[in-house]
Amino acid sequence: MRIGVLTGGGDCPGLNAVIRAVVRKGVGTYGHEFVGFRDGWKGPLEGITRPLGIPEVRGILPRGGTILGSSRTNPFKIENGVERIKQNLADMGVDALVAIGGEDTLGVATKLTELGVNVVGVPKTIDNDLGATDFTFGFDTAVNIAMEAIDRLHTTAESHHRTVVVEVMGRHAGWIALHAGLAGGANVILLPEQKFDLDKVVEHVETRFKTNYSPIIVISEGAMPTDGDMVTLNGELDAFGHVRLGGIGNWLADQLEKRTGKEARAVVLGHTQRGGTPTAFDRVLATRFGLHAIDAVHEGDFGKMVALRSTDIVRVPLAEATRELKTVPLHRYTEAEAFFG
Repeated sequence: MRIGVLTGGGDCPGLNAVIRAVVRKGVGTYGHEFVGFRDGWKGPLEGITRPLGIPEVRGILPRGGTILGSSRTNPFKIENGVERIKQNLADMGVDALVAIGGEDTLGVATKLTELGVNVVGVPKTIDNDLGATDFTFGFDTAVNIAMEAIDRLHTTAESHHRTVVVEVMGRHAGWIALHAGLAGGANVILLPEQKFDLDKVVEHVETRFKTNYSPIIVISEGAMPTDGDMVTLNGELDAFGHVRLGGIGNWLADQLEKRTGKEARAVVLGHTQRGGTPTAFDRVLATRFGLHAIDAVHEGDFGKMVALRSTDIVRVPLAEATRELKTVPLHRYTEAEAFFG
């Protein structure tokens, strides 16, 4: 069997670990042949490939990003996009695809499956917002990067008696902000799942200063004040209909400085959260996902996504995996209610 592998959407630590596991088991155990498609769905759409065998995956386990490249290409927004993919796969003798990605990449995989393309999905996103799996790889690394940044910011904030607002990724789901904020000892955590009252945030900040400590606020890029909307960098939409978020941290820091009379600074972690070597947890999870994904392909169990349920790797229908996003269930975190502004 000749199998194509692609990585789509935002990059994250652990992608190369999946690629490595798929290829090593696919070649070594099953004798399959692989082709790497470059830059997400752009690869099969335009026939852009690279060799993908045992030599190509040696040494990539600890490497961040993806050796295959990525993009936010949506073939359903391109004229004859699906037909071009099908034709290219047929011309190259590719029997099946392993698609590694998040909501958008796997959404395309779901539609292609319904149109007769053999696809197995692997869940990837630092946002941890795919509903069919307990965790996605990349999330643990992103949380640890954000936590370390918060640890460092505590000391500089206290040295200058200022508020520090840390903006982390999270468009619709605040998992990174929640975990990094709790682990890093933040005083306020603001999530997309619940609009925040600026007056209450100001109150928390002033209370913190009264105890002679400087407040740390962690905010998701998609968080919104009660009387406002998402802050965007521009009004342009990508191929999947998403606006580019950014700026809520700077907006909040400016408001707090005006309201409290105390200096406030914003730190936007941005793509730092996506970069660098994956944690041990993400390396193991990504490797397990890859091993189970190639099993599914070998068995012809297409239209499925591998997922973590408790400690087991299971297969779920791609349609189920992309049906709805997994957001933070705030009712389960009542012990941290004060953190949510």
